[in-house]
Amino acid sequence: MLVSILNGFAIGFLLFILAVGLSLVFGMMDVLNLAHGALFLGGAYLGAQFAGDGWGGFLGALGIAAVAGLAAGGVLSLMTEPLRRRSHLDQALLTLGVALVVAELLIIVFGDDPLAVPAPPGLDGSVAVFGATYPAYRLVLIGFGAVLALVVHLVVDRTRVGALVRATVADREMVAALGVDNRLVKAGVFAVGSLLATTAGVLGGPVYGARPGLDSTILILALVVVVIGGLGSVRGALVGALIIGQVDTLGRVLLPDLASFILFAALAVVLVVRPQGLFGTAVAR
Repeated sequence: MLVSILNGFAIGFLLFILAVGLSLVFGMMDVLNLAHGALFLGGAYLGAQFAGDGWGGFLGALGIAAVAGLAAGGVLSLMTEPLRRRSHLDQALLTLGVALVVAELLIIVFGDDPLAVPAPPGLDGSVAVFGATYPAYRLVLIGFGAVLALVVHLVVDRTRVGALVRATVADREMVAALGVDNRLVKAGVFAVGSLLATTAGVLGGPVYGARPGLDSTILILALVVVVIGGLGSVRGALVGALIIGQVDTLGRVLLPDLASFILFAALAVVLVVRPQGLFGTAVAR
């Protein structure tokens, strides 16, 4: 049971790294980006390509994924800008089309066979945790996710950059009157969110591997996290990710045939009690 709980934390923090970007882009910039899962899959394939070369390859994959994520975020921001005043359905169709194209390109480049992603040297073994053995890489992933959650919270809530983003959400016209280009703010949030998605793919490679269809699976989990936590809330993304991590992991262990039902049942319960999510912001509501 301890191993399952730790697995839930590892999956939960990985989902946080992925979902917090989706939450900020959708909750603050009001753009529904369904290409987020494809960005994760791209990062996973980068990990499969380079992580086998030791720490240098793994860190190189992270660096390439970060640059690719920034570029993809900028492109997606430009593509969705003409749709800013239109419905979320138009945004969803556009970004879904991008996701399908990216997924097919990845299959052409890397093939359609599942690929394993090795953990970096030194983290590819197991350690003892209260008498049980547990993969060292997943423990490091838990620690990294916790540190990243603190950093994102401080940046969004305690810095001038975060204040600028929140001000843009609250009153675009006033921010524009102060000489700030709203499109640059949107592009910046989009780029950071996409960066988190691609790097989450590299980090999640040793856990999920890289395979066709992973983008859809991980996108559904990220959307569930965002809806449960509340749009635009870093704390909500963290709590929602940890809840889903535990529900999904323990559900597969205790009731494998009902795991998917339990996952969406948890989502339904939260929506009935708090339709805006656990920590939904006033903007999201």
